[in-house]
Amino acid sequence: MGPNLTPLLNQYQQIKKQFPQEIVFFRMGDFYEMFGEDAKIASQILGIALTSRSHGKNAEKVPLAGVPYHAAERYLAKLLEAGQKVVVCEQTEEASPSKKLVNREVVEIITPGTITVDGALDSSRPNYLASLYPQGQRWGLAFLELSTGEFKIKEAEQNQILERLNVLQPSEILIPQGYPPVNLSNGSARFTEIEPWKFDSETARHLLQDQFQVSSLDGFGCQERPLGIIAAGVILDYLKLTKKSALSHINKISAEQDQDMMFLDSSTIRNLELFPAEGRPHSLFSILEKTQTSMGSRLLRNWMTRPLFKREEIQKRLDAVEELLKNRDTLAELREKLGQISDLTRLAGKLGYGKANPRDLLNLKNSLEVVPEIKSLLTPCESELISSIRKDFPDCSEVVQLVEQGILEEPPLAWNEGEIIRAGFDSQLDELKAAIADSKKWIANLQTSERQRTGINSLKVGFNQVFGYYIEVTTPHLAKVPSDYIRKQTLVNAERFITQELKEKEELILHAEEKINQRESELFLQIREKIAAHTKEIQLTAELLSTLDVLCSLAQAASDYGYVKPVLNENSEIFIHDGRHPVVERLLPSGSFIPNDTKLDNQAEQIHIITGPNMAGKSTYLRQVGLVVLMAQMGSFVPAKSAAIGIVDRIFTRVGAMDNIAIGQSTFLVEMNETANILNNATPRSLILLDEVGRGTSTFDGLSIAWAVTEFIHNSPEFSARTLFATHYHELTELAGFLPRVKNYNVAVKEWQGEVVFLRKIVPGGCDDSYGIEVAKLAGLPKEVLERAKEILTQLEEGEVTVKKIPLTRVEGLNQIQISLFSPQPGPLEKELENLEVEKLTPLEALQKLAEWKKRLGK
Repeated sequence: MGPNLTPLLNQYQQIKKQFPQEIVFFRMGDFYEMFGEDAKIASQILGIALTSRSHGKNAEKVPLAGVPYHAAERYLAKLLEAGQKVVVCEQTEEASPSKKLVNREVVEIITPGTITVDGALDSSRPNYLASLYPQGQRWGLAFLELSTGEFKIKEAEQNQILERLNVLQPSEILIPQGYPPVNLSNGSARFTEIEPWKFDSETARHLLQDQFQVSSLDGFGCQERPLGIIAAGVILDYLKLTKKSALSHINKISAEQDQDMMFLDSSTIRNLELFPAEGRPHSLFSILEKTQTSMGSRLLRNWMTRPLFKREEIQKRLDAVEELLKNRDTLAELREKLGQISDLTRLAGKLGYGKANPRDLLNLKNSLEVVPEIKSLLTPCESELISSIRKDFPDCSEVVQLVEQGILEEPPLAWNEGEIIRAGFDSQLDELKAAIADSKKWIANLQTSERQRTGINSLKVGFNQVFGYYIEVTTPHLAKVPSDYIRKQTLVNAERFITQELKEKEELILHAEEKINQRESELFLQIREKIAAHTKEIQLTAELLSTLDVLCSLAQAASDYGYVKPVLNENSEIFIHDGRHPVVERLLPSGSFIPNDTKLDNQAEQIHIITGPNMAGKSTYLRQVGLVVLMAQMGSFVPAKSAAIGIVDRIFTRVGAMDNIAIGQSTFLVEMNETANILNNATPRSLILLDEVGRGTSTFDGLSIAWAVTEFIHNSPEFSARTLFATHYHELTELAGFLPRVKNYNVAVKEWQGEVVFLRKIVPGGCDDSYGIEVAKLAGLPKEVLERAKEILTQLEEGEVTVKKIPLTRVEGLNQIQISLFSPQPGPLEKELENLEVEKLTPLEALQKLAEWKKRLGK
């Protein structure tokens, strides 16, 4: 942009210089305009028109793109999804003819982790902003959900912090400037570098104490996590820069209590298929998700990724689900009432950062009015958790009363355009509206009275935005116009006039309307401020309703799918009678899923080696056991006839094979990383699910690793984790002969009329046949390939440990060559090579020897 710019573009340039990397939304009337490179980028992402305009004498044309103010949310969402940050620059005064350039200020910087725009937020999942403070191997982590005010810190070893980030999947992560990139499985996170000097302990404490209006952080239980506190301080500092408004809904912080939770890492969450993924819409979440509110849906997701470890807390949830299940009518009524509840956690957030509009307040009021009805429905309930929910609901009647008395039933979205406040709420406003009503009534009667006074029956009184009120007289009747009429506008077939009295009434109406809008805005902001003072009560109400919603969801799922209440105990036994996979059974015809028993403990049946054909159901069975345990400890009933669960501190999974291209890891390396993580972190309280360990490398390497892993799990006293190990290495079944806590199981198969039938039943004993060719047949391999495979298999099975020579199938036009796969008798060249003393050869002799062999092979 050249030096001879218009005042408007100069104003834009001054703001853009401060934010060179962000897209600037520059408010101009009813549009947000973007200029220069911003316009080009936005045009491409948003699919909007890119134009250009000259802004100044002899200036070059500047690229220009714009979006309507009223539809800005939709466009903001797309820009944020594309990884852009957006600076919102608003007009801070009304445009007027006397002032050519209106003032504009940056009111907000929207980044992926600081989204508060409704249209850009996913109602079913949180949107976290995280902050990392690494100090050697010890790292501090803080994460905030700005739209709800959830704020937590954690301090642990580097690998634990990174694993927690993988589970949280934050949208944005704040890291010290210059720190090496952090590899996460969640490739969608955006990293924002922060000046290192901002990671300061004293500054962080002051920021947090000011935010929570306390003199010490001891009451939040965070004093033992100094690195986490520093990370939290950086988040608050970042919000001061980006939000530029009070954030009163962020009123507490807490430290994550890992000892109270079962730990699930990101690979376990992925391997157990807890949530939908690309190409895989079915998941445990989609089965259990019967919540009626958005906040309940988010809490269910949290319960699934953070199952409980303390038996008494698990029991409270199970007892509550049981009580709801026994009272089906109450359950149905509760779910109907919960369906009337808005997203109160995010509404509280909008109050906190000053974005709640009139309809938000109305939704808040309507939701809070339902709470007494819900409390009444809970009165007969006796379970500890539901009783405490009923007792803990705070009194929000003042909020309801404020909105009821002050806000109209159908207000507009905007709070500065009038038509918000009820009649009778404010006497000054009522007087202004009465004055307008009187004036409009006078104007309405003016047409009749003037027709009578002038004798002009076609006389009309009208109004338009340009000329205001007028009296219109057609040309044939102009001679009858009274002397007090003042000419205002000439039309083709008529003249428009005004009288002094009409002009006074018009001015009264226009000034009164301006004052009404101003007064309504003032009153709305006052009401909103008073309601914001009750943010804590609203947040507590939301928390209680969310919990109740999840409990109702679990009860409904148990009712729909025939789940039973599990028994939780402190011993090591896991006994599941007729367990079912909660997702797979829903995808099959009713009653066709084959249930299976499971019995694991630390004493007699610590490790199950499970063999059987591919596609027979080994992986499904492993996941099934993991899901039943997880569901039990999150407080859900389980798909089984009965289940007794010795509480698990962590579920480890090594299931499936996939490259981690994002961080340059092969399938086998991913497999070994997951296995190493298991062997380094499992305890006697853990549950390990291993599927085909060692298959990513050669047969003997893989078998050796699988064998050693099994021995390690069995023989380490401090380890002794309960383990299900599905494998195609039938040799592992021999371990049951000398490792007392290893037991063999297989997936039953029946041969019938030359065909193989998978029975999907887990039965005692090993399996010595993988039925690979039968599986290949099911997969649709060509008939000639299957016949040839059977022929080769027969020849291989006739051998002992090694494999005989197998002649290739003749192909016309090619020399017939005999290839030895595993030759029992080495040929002459092999013998010569075996006896060759390589270390005594010169380079020239080696080349000559190579040439000699090549010549002999070519004959």
